[in-house]
Amino acid sequence: MRMMDAIVKPAAAPGLELRQVPVPVPGPGEVLIKIHKTAICGTDVHIYDWNEWSAQHVKPPMVIGHEYVGEIAEMGPGVTGFEIGQRVSGEGHITCGHCRNCHNGNIQWCKDTRSVGVDRDGAFAEYVCIPATNVIRIDPSLDEDVVAMFDAVGNATHTALMFNLVGEDVLITGAGPIGILATAICKYAGARRVIVTDLNDYRLGLAHKMGADAVVNTSRDNLEEAMSKEGLVEGFDVGLEMSGSGAALKQMLSVMRNGGKISLLGLGNGPINLDMNLIIGKGLTLQGIYGRKLDNWHQMSYMVQGGLDLTPAITHRFHYTEFEKGFEAMHSGRSGKVILDWTKK
Repeated sequence: MRMMDAIVKPAAAPGLELRQVPVPVPGPGEVLIKIHKTAICGTDVHIYDWNEWSAQHVKPPMVIGHEYVGEIAEMGPGVTGFEIGQRVSGEGHITCGHCRNCHNGNIQWCKDTRSVGVDRDGAFAEYVCIPATNVIRIDPSLDEDVVAMFDAVGNATHTALMFNLVGEDVLITGAGPIGILATAICKYAGARRVIVTDLNDYRLGLAHKMGADAVVNTSRDNLEEAMSKEGLVEGFDVGLEMSGSGAALKQMLSVMRNGGKISLLGLGNGPINLDMNLIIGKGLTLQGIYGRKLDNWHQMSYMVQGGLDLTPAITHRFHYTEFEKGFEAMHSGRSGKVILDWTKK
């Protein structure tokens, strides 16, 4: 039995361990991917901390991680259309393939989704095994550090491109990694003004580097003043709620123009009370966003090839044997995306 290094959630308690585990064996219709680079996601931090969500969804011991780039190492019986050594990534939501949403192409809404690194062993390892239907071909011209975080870029792409952005004014609440990635996407897609709000000055600085026209620390700065300086007369056309904060969403609702549209990606810690009269009176559209559409993988690849620069979002790089430093950076609140290198030293 071949063994490999992997970052494992060993038990129902805080922390992770670097362990030796068996290399997965690809079954019929599956592909084994040799990992080159991975990125740490907020979900991985939740699993590390063992919060309430993790306790409900993860069953240790489990190899975690779902943002990665690598190459095809082996193919199980029946797999065609790929080559050994081909650069790939993978869609992390493994869906049933036969429900109504899967049939109409909306796999992000499959009711029986199983997630890589949450419901089954993930990619923080030297190898990961996934169905061939989830394998995404990656052009060799793309920077592997950027591709390693494409799962998160896909969330940002899905959220940002839900509504037309050309010539529109956009408010992004939440300057976490996905919020700052969405900032760059909005500007690339033709937004006139993008304003980003948060409580963290470091991350607001990253949002500025990613192209934000203005950033607002809502603990001390006035959003309406920033809007006035940027020439927003009627309010925002499009809102991207990335924080999961009830206060941020309520503020967003108050500054949207009549007929405005909001994409909701941020997950809250509990129910949020909203003023339905305000939503109805303004004629606002609220759209929940989950995961990625498969076409988002093509969109983000093509945007990067077309000049979209996402590298300022990457703030830390470590070898996987130093993964604790990566999680320390994520916990500090002074990081963007953190990349782990799985190539041998």
